[in-house]
Amino acid sequence: MNADALAWLLEPDEANPGVRYFALRNLLGRPEDDAEVVAARRDVMQSGPVPKILAAQHPDGYWEKPGPGYSTKYRGTTWQLVFLANLGADGSDARVRAACDYVLAHTQTANGGFGYARSGGERPPPPSSVIHCLNGNLLRALIVLGSLDDPRLQRSIDWQAKSITGEDAGLRYYATTPGPGFACGVNLGQPCGWGANKALRGLLAIPEARRSASVVRALEAGAAFLLSRDPAVADYPYTGRISSTWFRLGFPLSYTSDVLETTEVLVDLGYGADARLDHVFELILSKRDAGGRWPLENTLNGKMWADVETKGRPSKWVTLRALSVLRKAGRDERL
Repeated sequence: MNADALAWLLEPDEANPGVRYFALRNLLGRPEDDAEVVAARRDVMQSGPVPKILAAQHPDGYWEKPGPGYSTKYRGTTWQLVFLANLGADGSDARVRAACDYVLAHTQTANGGFGYARSGGERPPPPSSVIHCLNGNLLRALIVLGSLDDPRLQRSIDWQAKSITGEDAGLRYYATTPGPGFACGVNLGQPCGWGANKALRGLLAIPEARRSASVVRALEAGAAFLLSRDPAVADYPYTGRISSTWFRLGFPLSYTSDVLETTEVLVDLGYGADARLDHVFELILSKRDAGGRWPLENTLNGKMWADVETKGRPSKWVTLRALSVLRKAGRDERL
């Protein structure tokens, strides 16, 4: 692994302290109770984007307005939970726990999935508003932040798995998710590659020993779908064209995805050495600069409570993502 790039990620950084936290864990393999990891997690809660996001939180646990929390992009409640998990926030923090509880109480629909309804108030969103990208994003965030044992989250896991496999004859589909697989109404009823990435990342956050048989089958179905195309081309069914977003690496991601996230999913599914990923690893490596760093090509800056890095400049977060997946796949000898 490029020593200069690794040292860059490990240096103390008040603007992005989460990078050091994840680099210690993912690149150096340090355990969660390692003294440096503990200190790095503490820094995440004290500087950078996380305290800015938490400063905007209402005492009841939501952001901007009460209710399901999808709007506004990207300042509403559900987005903050996704960002907090991706930035390395401590799930034991009282404010983070309040946010998790709020989402579980206000964003979950009657069928167990999380809905994107934009309405305010105490009424839960309708089951027709459940969509794979949001449900997968929130599944992963809630698991990462410590809510796996909550029965409400278990219901969402069950919905996610069975909506992919189609094995539950009583499961009702709606215009947003019109059938099994990763079918999406926003994508003209076709299976959505973005939604697949998010749903699978959510299920992959479940420790392997705790995955139900339906979760395992859903992950297998997801792998088959993602590998049905060359991830470097990413010509998954789309609304008339291939989105250029696939090829612009960014952080943090929202409902959109990129080829690096597809690669992360497939590596976590055990396909790191598979020849079908050779092209996508070549694509990822082609984007690094002479110093072994990757630029920020896609950003939500100006839309979040706190900006993260500068578009077009070398990105610690994207470099962390790239080096982590290369290391996990055993392909970092090329760095």
